Amino acid sequence: MLMIIIILVTLIVGIGSVWIADLLVVRVGVGDSQGSHGQQGLLGLAAGAFLSTSFTHLLPEAIESNADVHELFIAVLSGLVFFFLLSKAELWRHSHEHSHSRHNHRGANWTLLIGDGVHCFGDGILIASIFVSDVRLGATAAVSVLMHEVPHHIGDLVILRQSNHRRAALRKLFMAGSMTAVGGVSGFMLAGSLQHWQPFLMAVAGSSFIFVALSDLIPQLQQRRSTRETTMQVVWLLVGILLTVLVNGMPHGRVS
Repeated sequence: MLMIIIILVTLIVGIGSVWIADLLVVRVGVGDSQGSHGQQGLLGLAAGAFLSTSFTHLLPEAIESNADVHELFIAVLSGLVFFFLLSKAELWRHSHEHSHSRHNHRGANWTLLIGDGVHCFGDGILIASIFVSDVRLGATAAVSVLMHEVPHHIGDLVILRQSNHRRAALRKLFMAGSMTAVGGVSGFMLAGSLQHWQPFLMAVAGSSFIFVALSDLIPQLQQRRSTRETTMQVVWLLVGILLTVLVNGMPHGRVS
């Protein structure tokens, strides 16, 4: 039963994030401006949810387990370093794609799609590992990942649409959905067979949420804005934190 839930949720996250991003790019024109209100709201909501999920549930629950606290914090540190290196590789990939986009759109599109598939696979593993621990928390993490991926997909879709490859956007939709689901199944099998490592998986998941929020989302929110725009950013950030705290405060349960 839990595997079916994970498959459905990861499919919704993978496909839904691309669909929402494409809707915003095509009909709202969010991709035309990094400072659009819709995108800023999503960034604030995702940042608040990521930080709250990590600091109010993932890390405390990992610490409350029987695992050694010192080893758990080593796992957090290792996770932060790993995601830093992963982000550097991602930046290099995007830089490489932009520098060659005028000469080889087809190759750049496939490079982008393959890289996105790997990224979505990791999202699926992350969601599944949290679902195994707590179904409600897994649902919260899934929503957080979806909100975070929408701005990421917006940037990719803008690149794809510049080369007039509408089919490439459809391939991205298929790639995101399938690879997120495959990652979810893989994460479920890994977490289910290695229960001893569950606190460490939660610690690494927490480090990934912290890294994404502090290195990617919040820096984008720190750009100079008007008083009204800054207030809205703070409001969305607090909404993300509040929603996560409320969900975490509900009775927790597992699905077998």
